[in-house]
Amino acid sequence: MSNHPLKILLVEDQAAIRSSLRLSLETQGHRVIEAEDAQQALAMFRQQPPDLVLMDVVLPAEDGYWAARQIRSLEGGDWTPIIFLSSRDGDVDLQRGIEAGGDDYIVKPATPVVLAAKLHAMARLQRMRRQLVDTSEALREANERLAHMTLVDDLTQLGNRRGFDERLHHGVRLCAREQQPLTLVLCDVDHFKAYNDHHGHLEGDDCLREVGRLLRSVCHRPLDYAARYGGEEFALVLPNTPRSGAMTFARALQTMLGQQRLPHGAAPLGYVTLSGGITTLVPDGSTNAQHLVRRADEALYSAKAKGRNCFFSFEMQVDTFDHLHGRSP
Repeated sequence: MSNHPLKILLVEDQAAIRSSLRLSLETQGHRVIEAEDAQQALAMFRQQPPDLVLMDVVLPAEDGYWAARQIRSLEGGDWTPIIFLSSRDGDVDLQRGIEAGGDDYIVKPATPVVLAAKLHAMARLQRMRRQLVDTSEALREANERLAHMTLVDDLTQLGNRRGFDERLHHGVRLCAREQQPLTLVLCDVDHFKAYNDHHGHLEGDDCLREVGRLLRSVCHRPLDYAARYGGEEFALVLPNTPRSGAMTFARALQTMLGQQRLPHGAAPLGYVTLSGGITTLVPDGSTNAQHLVRRADEALYSAKAKGRNCFFSFEMQVDTFDHLHGRSP
C-alpha cells in the first residue's frame, strides 16, 4: 500500500479498462473517483478536487487535451498533476500532452509497476510544491510581522519614529498631489520627568500607554496617523486637515485628556496634561518634511513657553488655552 494515498480522478471511457485501472489503483491504497468523458471529468473536478488526474487522451466528444486545458484554467494558482494515458507513443503526442497542461504520459497498456512509479513521482512533486508554498507563506507572514515590529512602538503600540518618518513623507506627497492641507502636530506630556520622579518609571510607562490609547482613539480617519516620536513626545500626521480643523482637533484632544484626569502628583493641576505645536500647509514640490517637523517643534516650544497645557499654531497665531477661555491672541 502507498505511504501517501491519493484521491485520483480517473477519466476513461472504456468500462473494462477503467475497472482494471481502478482495481490497480485501489490495490496501491488510493481512492478513485471516475469519469467517462471530458465534461463529466470537469464536473467531478469542481465537485471533488482530486490530488491527481489520470486521463485517457481519446474520449468521446472533447478529448483529454481539451479537458486538461480546462482543468488548468479552473485551478488558478493551484496545481494538480495530470497524467495522460494513450496508446499513441509518438513524440508529437507527448508534445501535445505537455502543451495541453499534462505532466506525464503513460503509453497503454500501463503495467502496475509503471503506474505506481509515475504516481509516486507526481505525488512527491506535489508534496514538494506544497511545502514550498507553505514555506513561502510562512516567510511572507514572518516578513509582515517583522515590518510591523520595525514600524510600531512596543510600549504604546503607536507608530515609532521610523513609521512616523514614512507616513509624514507619504502625507506630504499625497497632499501635494491632491492640493489638500496637511497638518503635523508634535505634543509632549507636561512635566513628565517630574512624573517619573514622583510616581516611578513603571507608572510612567502606564501613563504613556494611556496617552497612546487616547491618541489612537482620536485618529479615527483612515489616513490619520499617531506615533510616539520619542520619550514622552508624540506626533500626529493629519492629511486633509485645514488650520481650523487642526485647532479643533487639538481642543478635542485636550478636553478628552482633561476628562480622564490621569493623576500627576508633581504637576500644578494634579493631573496629566499635554502641550503641542501645530503646523499646517498645502504642500508643493518644494515642501520638506524636516522643515515641517522643525516648524511644529518651534510651535511646541512656544506652547511650553506660554505655560504648557495648550496647543499653539504659528499659522493661526492662537493657542487652545486662550481659545477655550475666550481670550484674544
